[in-house]
Amino acid sequence: MQFPRESGILLHPTSLPGDFGIGDFGGSAYRFVDWLEASGQRLWQVMPLGPVGYGDSPYSATSAFAGNPLLVSLSVLIGDGLLTDADLVDASDFPEARVDWELVRPWRWNKLRLAYDRLHDNPMLMAEFVRFLDVAPQWLHDYTLFVSLKDHFGGGWWLDWPADIRAHEGAAIEHWTVELAPEIRFQSFVQFLFQRQWHTLRTYANQRGIRLIGDIPIFVALDSADVWANQHQFNFDANGQPTWVAGVPPDYFSPTGQRWGNPTYNWPVMQSDGFSWWVERFRAVRDLVDIIRIDHFRGFAAAWHVPGTDDTAANGHWELAPGAEVFAAARRAIGEFPVIVEDLGLITADVVTLREILGFPGMNVLHFAFDGDPSNSYLPHNQLRHSVTYTATHDNQTTIGWWESQGDDAQERVRHYLGHPVADPAWDLLRVALSSVSNTAIIPMQDVLRLGDEARMNTPATTWGNWGWMMTPAQLDFGLAQGLRDLTSTYGRISDDYPPRTVSEFDYSSPFSGITATRSW
Repeated sequence: MQFPRESGILLHPTSLPGDFGIGDFGGSAYRFVDWLEASGQRLWQVMPLGPVGYGDSPYSATSAFAGNPLLVSLSVLIGDGLLTDADLVDASDFPEARVDWELVRPWRWNKLRLAYDRLHDNPMLMAEFVRFLDVAPQWLHDYTLFVSLKDHFGGGWWLDWPADIRAHEGAAIEHWTVELAPEIRFQSFVQFLFQRQWHTLRTYANQRGIRLIGDIPIFVALDSADVWANQHQFNFDANGQPTWVAGVPPDYFSPTGQRWGNPTYNWPVMQSDGFSWWVERFRAVRDLVDIIRIDHFRGFAAAWHVPGTDDTAANGHWELAPGAEVFAAARRAIGEFPVIVEDLGLITADVVTLREILGFPGMNVLHFAFDGDPSNSYLPHNQLRHSVTYTATHDNQTTIGWWESQGDDAQERVRHYLGHPVADPAWDLLRVALSSVSNTAIIPMQDVLRLGDEARMNTPATTWGNWGWMMTPAQLDFGLAQGLRDLTSTYGRISDDYPPRTVSEFDYSSPFSGITATRSW
């Protein structure tokens, strides 16, 4: 599937300006959509939207299907009559430019429980919630029971639960479903709010010609509802312990490799039922976004399998994966869907072949382009038209931080390639991305704002201190949007059929005003 020539911004919703400690689906999200429209952008790329787990990482979620409760807008709940302004007056201690996860998490959960207690005061919303439950997919029960059990057992890993419920035995499932019914219903209500608010925001964006790019990490977290409820789909032994976990092999920088710890897939079992788990995963994400980005796509060709009892990845081996069959099954079940693949790192011929067979565009990262090799595939003159060019990703330094960390020789290579002094590193590379032959260019918002590494989203191989950057309200500047629009137009990324505004100005005080979202309930 070929993409039109266009561009967009990488910004996770948690990084939006937040009145209550974290960016969410409230007014700032709608302002950002308006900013995207004003700047000529057609794409908004987000990271995985699931409930964050270990290290607060969206790439280590407790569910591959559920939504992050912290993204539910409390301001919207005021409009629903479930909260009042007075309920939120104790929010003044949150930092403005960084998420304090330990502070914001319990505070927001308290407000969500308060909203649930008042649900009966809104009969129309209650009826909508009941309809949501009537058509709920299996993942909702798996996830809500999982998080209810985690709370009941003190927050520990499911591997430490009593044997019968750890093994997901039918009698234990029935018992705990009844025992924890009130908490399960509350958790279902939170997922209802997430879905309701996200679909309304997505509708608003689509009305303005903005499409959403979502993200699927190929592996899921060990401590997740997905693994607990589907242990037979993963490589586990008779004692319920993972026999193989994912990682990457040893190299020059890491002599023992990297042991990620995610359980690997039992492909023969998955193949025997038509890859139904993967089909439903693609279906769920496709229902949330317009384009799917797949993280660590190479795992669909072959993945590095590490013995589950090993402390390092040194003794791993490559295990082939039936990637072509997985995508064929998904396409048969849900039709064609646009995909971008993350094909960075150790990419072998089989990965390239799989990507080409499937027709998916890969990624170029400009930070990796200037190594002095004129054949470097990330250099703009070598890029494929059917590809996506980034100045940087969430795992990289910001472009300002990257530039400042480069030595004299590296900086000279960039200057030589550009043909002029580098006075504005972030926007110089932004211009390179927009001018490239790639049909799609994506710019992290930090680069648009010319921010340094204080705004870096993630540093790989570190666990804590990541995922916390937030914009301030003042940074959502429409003068900056006009400058970006000028460059976007210069390089032909605003087409003649660019969708005109067909809806009225948005009333930020009432986020659902005038928007009819398409939902399945």
